[in-house]
Amino acid sequence: MTTFVDTSGLLAFLDDDDQFHSAAALFMNDSRASDEQLLTHDYLVVEAAALVGRRLGAVALRGLLVDIVPQIEVVLVDEALHAQIVAVHLAALPRRTSLVDLASFAIMRERGVNRAFAYDEDFVRAGFDLVRPARRE
Repeated sequence: MTTFVDTSGLLAFLDDDDQFHSAAALFMNDSRASDEQLLTHDYLVVEAAALVGRRLGAVALRGLLVDIVPQIEVVLVDEALHAQIVAVHLAALPRRTSLVDLASFAIMRERGVNRAFAYDEDFVRAGFDLVRPARRE
């Protein structure tokens, strides 16, 4: 199964103080031990790197870029997809769905991916399921 990886999931995994950290760690550890395919895109990696670096510092940023991102298939947003998401974004203003989220939704639909490792309800509003790892006793 393929799961899309969002910035909110990555932040929860890397931040020990995040309210979703335990569930995020469970998902990431389980995905490493299984045949789970992880997918994201380059715009999201840039967004996540900026947020992780600013909020969590250099050690967490290194962990993201050296340990985590190489385990994820990173789709490059091409000129056509960029033009598409910009047009959708501008047509939907003043709604606040980000360009990064719009790219995520377009890539998920194109790849037939129905679930996201995310703590962002915009994915639910766009018709996707969120990963909800079961707690282990």
